[in-house]
Amino acid sequence: MSNLPEAIDTEINDLVSISIEVMRKAKSAHSSIEGQELAQISMWVTRIGNVITRLYGTNSQHYKNYQSNLDNKYFYYIHSNNWSHVSVIAGIIQAVQHEFRNDLINNIHRILQADIFSDFLEMSEYLLNEGYKDAAAVIIGSVLEDSVRKLANSNGIDTIKPNGKPLTLEPLNIELGKAGIYDKLIQKQITSWGELRNKAAHGHYSDYQKEQVQMMLLFVQQFCGNYFIKSP
Repeated sequence: MSNLPEAIDTEINDLVSISIEVMRKAKSAHSSIEGQELAQISMWVTRIGNVITRLYGTNSQHYKNYQSNLDNKYFYYIHSNNWSHVSVIAGIIQAVQHEFRNDLINNIHRILQADIFSDFLEMSEYLLNEGYKDAAAVIIGSVLEDSVRKLANSNGIDTIKPNGKPLTLEPLNIELGKAGIYDKLIQKQITSWGELRNKAAHGHYSDYQKEQVQMMLLFVQQFCGNYFIKSP
């Protein structure tokens, strides 16, 4: 998952390369493209839709342009006299490539971070269901601290002490609360779950129950969803 930005970049570049070949075939086709060639175009179109949805959401202008072309009932009737709609799709993915390369996509880093957090939270949920509450608590707490740190960075709050060491969860939590990034209730909850994480990390396993770890997981899932997934 750490290579997610590279994977998305590779997918976009591949789709742009394919678009050149698709347009070449479309504008030179004397009759409607069929069979395997049409299947490949269909897969190309679907992959582009997945990328747009993942990076921009279904309320974005890119998606609306994409979908309006796809709604054409003759979309897959492609030949030299009917291929302008294909060039529009190709233009959309080329625009996506430009925006991704130049970091112009709103909150792209938050989207990628949300995916990373989700993977670790899924791992901790599995451990919790298998009876490993202590390992789950440590992982969930680590995701919480990392997400709070990322949130501080994105809001211009210093995450490093004067001696060069990183600030821990509670000092960051206090600064985010002071800045009004979230309310006092969330701040208190983060303090509470941070304390539970510390108990797990220091081997005080009898000081908390599985049910508390489950509540901690739900809180962190909601917290990451609220602050690290791009709004439409």
